[in-house]
Amino acid sequence: MTTQHPNLTRCFGSPDDPLMMRYHDEEWGVPVHDDRLLFEMLTLEGAQAGLSWRTVLHRREGYRKAFDESDITKVAAYGAADRRRLLADPGIVRNRLKVDATITNAQRALDVQREFGSLDQYLWRFTGHKTLRHRRRGLADLPAETAESRAMSKDLQKRGFRFVGPTICYAFMQAVGIVDDHIAACFRAVRT
Repeated sequence: MTTQHPNLTRCFGSPDDPLMMRYHDEEWGVPVHDDRLLFEMLTLEGAQAGLSWRTVLHRREGYRKAFDESDITKVAAYGAADRRRLLADPGIVRNRLKVDATITNAQRALDVQREFGSLDQYLWRFTGHKTLRHRRRGLADLPAETAESRAMSKDLQKRGFRFVGPTICYAFMQAVGIVDDHIAACFRAVRT
């Protein structure tokens, strides 16, 4: 659904940053049920900690190349040589804690897949396997975290995941459509 129409009302993204505009128009708030893409978005949201989403989104292709297209099994098997390679890769955020967290999170994601059948089944259970839709007046009305993101964060941390605080979890939930927070005036807001 590439809109690329500059005059539409959006939550974020504008013609001066086509990548952000395309992300808003085509991905943000759209339900994701593919484990690979869920893991990719969890990785990117964790990488965003302390940075802007724009900074991370503009490195997304670098992350795909560096982390084997978010192949959970491959990333879970990374060793010391992979860590050194990643920390030297200018296409990603070269933060040792975030790189290590991605590898650890892949290992924990494999555990979740064994227990629940898929990462999808596990993550979507925090909202009863349905998208929560909010129609706020503006982005300033969006909370940093919710009861659902706190529950997800607590459970992920208990399972050994890292860089999964409640604010990161809420941004992740928005990114993969577990939550749809398009503002009321946005052309992407579902009219119900």
